Amino acid sequence: MMKNSKNKDKYFRIIQAATRIFARKGFYQAKVSEIAREAGVADGTIYLYFENKDDILISLFEEQMKDVLKNMRARVSRQKRPVQKLEQFALGHLQLIEQNKDMAEIIQVELRQSSKFMKSYKNEQFARYLDLIAEIIRDGQAQGVFHPHIVPDLAKRAIFGALDEMSRYWVLSSRRKYDIETAAQQISDYFLYGLVKKSDISTEET
Repeated sequence: MMKNSKNKDKYFRIIQAATRIFARKGFYQAKVSEIAREAGVADGTIYLYFENKDDILISLFEEQMKDVLKNMRARVSRQKRPVQKLEQFALGHLQLIEQNKDMAEIIQVELRQSSKFMKSYKNEQFARYLDLIAEIIRDGQAQGVFHPHIVPDLAKRAIFGALDEMSRYWVLSSRRKYDIETAAQQISDYFLYGLVKKSDISTEET
């Protein structure tokens, strides 16, 4: 969403400064002048690249999602089996919280306070991210690993919803009883194997 393509370095300096300011003060409390000061640019320079504070927030998210999508595709592609791909997606998603705590807080808390983002923003990068889950499911169905009756477009939202809720818990909670790896494996297992033991299922059916 950069309005001025002549100076990408300055654009990313503003993005990085906004990440720190939003994480430290919150989206509503942050001022454009504070972002400019943090980035080492004049206040008016901000508006050469962004329309307003919401635009900075959305641009920040877009840039982050480009990297996340690229890295997740690479991570998943290294796995051969659909089950392993889904497990690696879950683990990779939750590990993002540990790798970039400021960005995690912005995405989980501040981004959802932007009316522009929630109402009118068409998030293509995020849609591709969800589609990656659907691709894994379709691949598993083609290989006969996942049930054919599963609707990939519904499953991708259910799986992401579980990961997103765990991410939000990790950002907001100061007391955590388990680590990222355990959380990722548990969520993967819920969707891959369910909650009911096989012996109990067979008993109910007889």
